Amino acid sequence: MKVYTTVPIDNPVAAGPLFQRLERIGYDGAFSYETKHDPFLPLTVAAEHTEKMALGTAIAIAFARNPMNLAHIGYDLQVASRGRFILGLGSQIRPHIVNRYSAVWSKPARRMRELVLAIRAIWNAWEGKSALRFEGEFYRHTLMTPAFDPGPNPYGPPKIFTAGVQPRMTEVAGEVADGFIAHPFATRKSLREHTLAALQRGLDKAGRSRDDFEFVCVTLIATGETDAEVRAARDVVRKQLAFYGSTPAYRPTLDCHGWGDLQPQLNAMSKEGRWDDMASLISDEMLDAIAVVGARNRIAGAVRARLSGLADSVSIENTRAPDPRNFADVVAELKCVSDAVA
Repeated sequence: MKVYTTVPIDNPVAAGPLFQRLERIGYDGAFSYETKHDPFLPLTVAAEHTEKMALGTAIAIAFARNPMNLAHIGYDLQVASRGRFILGLGSQIRPHIVNRYSAVWSKPARRMRELVLAIRAIWNAWEGKSALRFEGEFYRHTLMTPAFDPGPNPYGPPKIFTAGVQPRMTEVAGEVADGFIAHPFATRKSLREHTLAALQRGLDKAGRSRDDFEFVCVTLIATGETDAEVRAARDVVRKQLAFYGSTPAYRPTLDCHGWGDLQPQLNAMSKEGRWDDMASLISDEMLDAIAVVGARNRIAGAVRARLSGLADSVSIENTRAPDPRNFADVVAELKCVSDAVA
């Protein structure tokens, strides 16, 4: 199992030493993500300070951009990282796309599928494999003159991973992407019954093998050296789960366990700004099912138990309470077991 992490980055300049440290710790890859800052710029800095570790976005908001824009970003970061870049894309939800980005929201799964295919068509044109003649339902790219054609990438095109929660978006990943980034608001049961089933439908539709596809499970960690530290970490994660649970798109995870009626209640409270009150509705049972919780010296085993037989890779994180050691001890134990199995 590959071990990744997703880290908050407030200052792009700080990405250099941060990602360098993550590589020394032994991570196979590290991701930026898009909330308060652009997710791509820090990776340009990180590429100059690392040598082996994969660098990616988990995720960049796809519908805030267009295929040509993303094709250029992906191409340039693949060069900057010397072939280590992963273009991780997600849809976000309608209110953010329409009201925050002033962009178009329609048929998100079909749009994501077409966006990935359009990016690949642009890269194929640059690689000299075909003329640029992509005409779809949402995107049209038919003009590429020599002045704007960077030519073949010396490292080949980067991989594209997509993210999702709903079955159709997950199925799209299996059909057209190189990998899938599962949202951390998931349980072993929901991953097995919903996510893997949808991925397989997409793979089958495209006639692809599971061996050629990477399934990354982003996993929330709540841990500490003492009982007090574990309790504090649980409180942080509880608030994060309440935030996630308020989003209608994430209800399938709750429905999988019979908790679906909680979602509209959390949503109503979020509209009233009652963020602290929402956390009290996340029961210990829910928290333990979604996050991986426990003492520091047992957390690696708990991660393995959660994802055994399901995922190819894990991305361990707690972005609301970043671990000052970047979970170095947890990574060491996970990698030790992985090496022994290999």
